Amino acid sequence: MAFADTGAVPAAGEGRPPDDPSRPASTGTASPRFHDLDALRAFAMLLGIVLHAGLFFIPGIWADAYSAEQYPDEATTFYSLLFFAIHGFRMPVFFLLSGFFTAMLWRKRGLRGLIVQRLKRIALPLAIGAFTVIPVTTWAFVWAFDLDEFSLLWWPFIWLSTFSHLWFLWFLLWLAAGFCAAVKLGVTFTNPYLWWLAIPLTCALQWLMVEPVFGPDTSDKLIPNPVVLGYYALFFAFGAFVYQRNMAVGRRWAVLLPPALTLVFFGGLTLMYDVDAAWAKPTAAVFQTVFAWLMCFGLMGLFRWIAGRERFWVRYVSDSSYWLYLWHLPLLVVLYRLTLEWQLNIHLHFGLLFCAATALLLLTYHLGVRYTPIGTMLNGKRVRGKTTANAKHV
Repeated sequence: MAFADTGAVPAAGEGRPPDDPSRPASTGTASPRFHDLDALRAFAMLLGIVLHAGLFFIPGIWADAYSAEQYPDEATTFYSLLFFAIHGFRMPVFFLLSGFFTAMLWRKRGLRGLIVQRLKRIALPLAIGAFTVIPVTTWAFVWAFDLDEFSLLWWPFIWLSTFSHLWFLWFLLWLAAGFCAAVKLGVTFTNPYLWWLAIPLTCALQWLMVEPVFGPDTSDKLIPNPVVLGYYALFFAFGAFVYQRNMAVGRRWAVLLPPALTLVFFGGLTLMYDVDAAWAKPTAAVFQTVFAWLMCFGLMGLFRWIAGRERFWVRYVSDSSYWLYLWHLPLLVVLYRLTLEWQLNIHLHFGLLFCAATALLLLTYHLGVRYTPIGTMLNGKRVRGKTTANAKHV
């Protein structure tokens, strides 16, 4: 598979970087809008709600106060497969797009403007979330899972030891810092050899991971796991490469999704659980890595096809996705605990958790976030009565 490095004029909503990739564009240029990639980034964020809601129905995951064994094996197997499939590609897609938009911001605003923007949109929400979202999430787990009195006394220390589901913001700060350092050293992210090195390097890093899950390990501590950080850094760097080379995203890339979700996904799962053969783990790492890359390309093609032009509701959901992801986990845990004794079909219970959490957070976003300083911090200023096309955006 190869990319097309085109010289054609970008389609509506797209922006072409200046001819010299080593220099940022003038800050007076019009800000481009990649509607499809913006929608895909929001989709990756919202899949996190699906993923975490599904964890309540997988035996041995979040089952201390809740027995998933009451459900049929085929039902719980479905949520295990759903978790593995989403986990295998969601964050690679997110970090690839983050690298793309980071390069776009650098070309538009320069290095100083990029640093200021990342501090406002990432560092500040993470700092505030460390004293709001993370302790509330920790308390929700302590309450919902009926932990003992000793755990209740120590829950502040549990909170201070993890970034919880906000670890991705911490990773983004590391990757943004690495990007800035690379720019200062003269790296332009235009070398085509990156394309040839990206997949084998991610395969090697995937092979070094130790968690028994399909896809990358999780690293939510203050000191990031260097293997996990390096893995996502490759997707991030490739996203910057895609922007710098003005790669053409084609709708036909969507054809990669069916083979990725069938042959590659189930082949990788089968090999992952074959512990007897010495060659199984490295081969499974290849399948998992190929799955992540094919899903990245396939979803970019799909969203180019279905979200290539601006729609108000898509833009609105995209704006709200940051807020939804910040607060979804404690709300899911509380909703799970409140519905614990309800005798519901497993799929109905899952749907109730997802829909209720999403609806409540959308309501709070519209009434108390979108047009407030919090909304400005997360997404830029939004003005009532104006279309998103005329609103300030990032």
